[in-house]
Amino acid sequence: MLKEGTMGGLNQFALWFGAAVSLAEMMTGSLIAPLGLKDGIAVILIGHLIGTLILALVGIIGFREKNPSLRSSRLSLGRYGSYFISVFNVIQLVGWTAIMLIQCTRSLQSITGKLFSFDNFTVLVIATGIIVGIWAFNAHRGINLINNVAVILLLLLCVVMLKSVLQGGEVQAVASSMTFGAALELSIIMPLTWLPLISDYTMLGKSKAGSFWGSFGGYFLGSSFMYIIGLLSAIYAGTSDPIGVLVGLNLGIAAVFIVLLSTVTTTFLDVYSAVLSTSNIAPGISRKHLIIIFTALGTLLAIFFPMEQYENFLYMIGSIFAPVFTIILMDYFVYKSDRSMDYFNISGFFAALTGVVTYYVVAGMDSIIGSTIPAMSVTMAVYVLIRFTKKHLILRGDKYAQQNS
Repeated sequence: MLKEGTMGGLNQFALWFGAAVSLAEMMTGSLIAPLGLKDGIAVILIGHLIGTLILALVGIIGFREKNPSLRSSRLSLGRYGSYFISVFNVIQLVGWTAIMLIQCTRSLQSITGKLFSFDNFTVLVIATGIIVGIWAFNAHRGINLINNVAVILLLLLCVVMLKSVLQGGEVQAVASSMTFGAALELSIIMPLTWLPLISDYTMLGKSKAGSFWGSFGGYFLGSSFMYIIGLLSAIYAGTSDPIGVLVGLNLGIAAVFIVLLSTVTTTFLDVYSAVLSTSNIAPGISRKHLIIIFTALGTLLAIFFPMEQYENFLYMIGSIFAPVFTIILMDYFVYKSDRSMDYFNISGFFAALTGVVTYYVVAGMDSIIGSTIPAMSVTMAVYVLIRFTKKHLILRGDKYAQQNS
């Protein structure tokens, strides 16, 4: 597996840029098209600035502690608390693996059907899953160089795609009920889906600055770029289907490379981090076996997963991870707590639960600031109140004991 101190700022940048450059990001960006070009780009940049800043701050914990994300979470959540989040994280990572494979295969079906008259979904999804597994297997064998080259090639191909989209196109209205608040939420959520993973890679960093700015810059630029490509594709093509736009551009083999590279450079991180999350619970299991298991599970799920639930899947992730990692950030940077020897942080999980409830309540109101910011704010306020109350009660108890001793 990858070793500590092997990833400089440029490697972190390339890793997270590659993670961001995917069809999922493009598809989500296309959903924002009803806001128009100016408001669409503004909400994408604002949302990503907020979400990626939170992501990079969590990454600093991993760099300092030299531990994977979920093992580092023990400092705040306690041992069994980290197990709980690890299980949930593995579930969402397998889900993401399936979603990425589905999007990749559907795109390949359209392209290979046109180029080679072959579009068998099962064969293509299995083949793509094998490639992802091989990439994850070789994460320790010069993957930095391979990933950097892949990302550069991927960037060039995306620029070609963007140029093709804009040439000779005219702005078209996209009908939808999308609001500014909902669009902001979709822009914040995507970086937050990586919260349980980022420390798996920043812990390998050579420096704190390189880990922070490399991951922040790579993901912010990569994800914003893909969102904007999706936005522009939808606006100029009049459809929120980036796969249809990609096929319509007649990019030929270049389109195959865009689809495969964007899938592999993102999805291998899901598989690799699912392995590390499982190792937090059961460190004795062979990591090579886990790579095979999670790749196979993601591939199998891809055959049956209902893609119509994609947006709900994103919202579900944001509703849980945003409050939980608010507690982790507060304990680490504000209270400087260490609960790694405790079983459970009951106060933290109660505060996080109020944040989850707040998320869904505010989501129903369609707030202009989205749901993540209110959910994190309520979580923070409740946690501060609980800690203050507990401290005050303990002090009163000690004073009472002294008076009666």
